[in-house]
Amino acid sequence: MKKTLLTLTALALLAGSAEARTWADIKQSGTIKIATEGAFPPFNILKGKVLTGFEVELAEALAKQLGLKVQWVTQPFDNLLIGLGQDRYDFVIASHGITPERAKAVDFSAPHYCTGGAIVTRPGGPTTKAALKGKKVAVQVGTTYLENVRKVPGVGDVKTFPKDTDAQAALMAGRVDAWVGDKFTGLDLIKAQKGKVVQGDLLFKERIAMAVKKGNSGLLKELNAALAKAQANGTYAKISSKYFGQDVRCR
Repeated sequence: MKKTLLTLTALALLAGSAEARTWADIKQSGTIKIATEGAFPPFNILKGKVLTGFEVELAEALAKQLGLKVQWVTQPFDNLLIGLGQDRYDFVIASHGITPERAKAVDFSAPHYCTGGAIVTRPGGPTTKAALKGKKVAVQVGTTYLENVRKVPGVGDVKTFPKDTDAQAALMAGRVDAWVGDKFTGLDLIKAQKGKVVQGDLLFKERIAMAVKKGNSGLLKELNAALAKAQANGTYAKISSKYFGQDVRCR
């Protein structure tokens, strides 16, 4: 589903001189600090003061398996990997698509779900890549969606928004012809809007993963082991079914 675009220059700034907390440090403290956006339903969303969503429940299940309490931090999407590089939290789970550019700055876990960037429009609107020619398209800033929409030949005005929900609102208000975002988020919007929007083709597919600071191999090993255990013992499938009615792990 999501997201790319810190430049190489910006990514280079993530490699701070401070040391991230090691797995031994985290285990000794008894608490793991996790960051997410809190504005990307149904994956991570603040409802009042309550943080919920598929990724939130999954991360809390992994922490429980590791015998840890969770301290959540919410940040704008564009700030998440920067804060990770500055040791403000231990790992990030916020629908980051694995890209070569990001992998130079952070270490990714095994993917915790697979998805793609879908075209969503009002009935009669553009549903294919070719149909986006000359059209106004809404996307969230700093994402792989933005990167891929800009690659569409002849695409019209690409409107960027700070939050994915803002981009969706632009579509619903008729200010744009289409919105491109995560396919599962699109299905969630279609369900909520009861036929006022439809989902078209996928522009691209992607694998989504948690991120730790570059070189934090001990923590990465524990997260991967906890994810594998959750997928093997039914915990993952239960959470996935609650939000999507299906198992969204990578096959």
